Parts: sequence; structure tokens; C-alpha cells
Amino acid sequence: MKINYQKLEKKLNLKFKNKNLLIQSLTHKSYNKIENYEKIEFLGDRVLGLVISQKLLKIYPKENEGVLDKKFASLVNKKTCLEVAKTIELDKFIKTFNPKNKNIKIEDKIISDSCEALLGAIYLDKGLNIVEKVILKLWNNHIEKSSITQIDAKTKLQELALKKFKKLPIYKIISNTGPRHKPIFKVGVKLPNTKFHVSLGKSKKDAEQNAAIECLKNLNS
Repeated sequence: MKINYQKLEKKLNLKFKNKNLLIQSLTHKSYNKIENYEKIEFLGDRVLGLVISQKLLKIYPKENEGVLDKKFASLVNKKTCLEVAKTIELDKFIKTFNPKNKNIKIEDKIISDSCEALLGAIYLDKGLNIVEKVILKLWNNHIEKSSITQIDAKTKLQELALKKFKKLPIYKIISNTGPRHKPIFKVGVKLPNTKFHVSLGKSKKDAEQNAAIECLKNLNS
């Protein structure tokens, strides 16, 4: 099946001068052992890191290095790259070994790796200014959500509770469902004058962090 790369260019709002760069960035080594995305992915990962770190310094000038590092890690990891890739349906443009031309599902790792490679290809073809615009547009929602990261949400809520009420937040496990190897925890958290804010997680710790995020959102709204 022939891939229409123009559809992807339209989604990105740009036109490649060197189409081979675009094609290579979306070609897995199972399809072509030599002309594949691996080296361009290496570059794209660094380009993404540069753009995101600059943006974080700009929008969080008063945060310390530890907090910035946590926000950065949440924005450039494979999970976020995969989520971004899905917004532009990147899997539809990736070439993998498929001798019988079946409608196969592309692995998540390949999709996230291709996303980084695509950024590397845009950088090589268009330069830093253009790839920066593309990244900031595609990552916009994730950057906005970085105002409260899961890693430091409990700490922030604790600091706020002690400062405002001189008391710690109260966490409560509401339920623990699902099989033993894949549990789902439901946890609530409240401050002295609030209702319980409830959220889910794959562990008690994750559920507490998610509940803390919901409580902070409510307090900041």
C-alpha cells in the first residue's frame, strides 16, 4: 500500500524540500536495514530536549533545577512522544516489514521512536526555528499540563496544607479492584475545608499523586 506523505505534511503544516529525509525518518530497520530512522531518531531526541528545556526555562523562571528536571522528563519521555504521535496518526505513515501487505498494528515503541526521528528530519530539512514551532504546537497541551507534575503534586499539596491549615492532607483508599498483577487503586484526598478529591492509579502511590493533582487543580481554579 502506497503511503501518502503529503497528508502528514499537511498535518504538520510544512513541505519537505528533501522528501527522502521524511521517508527515512518513518522507516523501521525491519523494512530497510540501512536507510532507516535510527540515526535521525538520535538527533531528534536531542532537538526535542533542547526545545522543551528552553521553553520550561522561559515559562518557569522561578522553579529550581530539580522541579524543572521532573517537568522535562515528563515531556520528553516515550509515553508523551507516543501520545503526540497519535494526535497526527503517525502510525499510518510508518514503514515496517510487511511481506503480505496486511493491516498490522505498529508497536508503540516504533511509533514513539519515529516521532523523535520525524523531529530530527524536520530539523535537518527546515532548521531549528521551524522544528521549534512544530514541537511547541504538538506538545502544547502537555506543556500546559506540566504546571503540576505527578511527581511533586503530593509535596505541593502538603506544603499548601501546612501553610494554610497547619494540618497534613488526609488520604483514604476507597477501593482496590482488578487482578493482583494489574490492580486499580481508587484514592481520595481532602483538606480541612474540602471534600474528598478522588482519582485512580495503578498503585497506591500513583493514585495518591493523581488525587493530589485533582485537589490542587480545584484549589487553583
